[in-house]
Amino acid sequence: MNMGTNLVAIKAFDDRAVRESIAVVRRVNVADLTRPTPCSAWDLGELLAHMTAQHRGFAAAARGDGGDPTHWKAEAPGPEAAGKYLAAAEGALAAFAEVGTEEQEFALPEFGPGAVFPAIRAIGFHFLDYVVHAWDVARTLDLPIAFDPGILDAALPIALAVPDGAFRTQPGAAFAPSLPEPADADALTRILMHLGRPLS
Repeated sequence: MNMGTNLVAIKAFDDRAVRESIAVVRRVNVADLTRPTPCSAWDLGELLAHMTAQHRGFAAAARGDGGDPTHWKAEAPGPEAAGKYLAAAEGALAAFAEVGTEEQEFALPEFGPGAVFPAIRAIGFHFLDYVVHAWDVARTLDLPIAFDPGILDAALPIALAVPDGAFRTQPGAAFAPSLPEPADADALTRILMHLGRPLS
């Protein structure tokens, strides 16, 4: 993350990324839930269930209860997957709005037992996830998505700070191994390539 980014800025970027995801998830129909996604292990219903659980977990973390693993457990996807996602997204944004200091601790057990991060880093992780997941859903639905350049400029250094390596091939890894970037890659392409998202 750009060390000049403050809590107000990262919350604003996160809000904009999540609202991009909300806009595209509103286009999801029940028939779409079995479509394959850029996350090869999940169809769209499973991806939305994961995204919903992440919102709920991060919201709990913002309230001081992120260490409880039940908040992070994805439900089995069903016909209400999109509606549940929309509610969870709004819940996460509301919880983040109440975070008042950059150093407020977020317990994020998915990073390992006892893992705790300051709010500015934790919300940065969430922001990057929802830039990528908004793209995932748009790609799944064959819809265009156009992020404001400021969002991508803020997300790129966070993405590039994500370590690469063989551990990304392990089951449950958050991202696939990085892919070669085209020489003329724009910021979104660089983010997606570094995080192992194929564009075709």
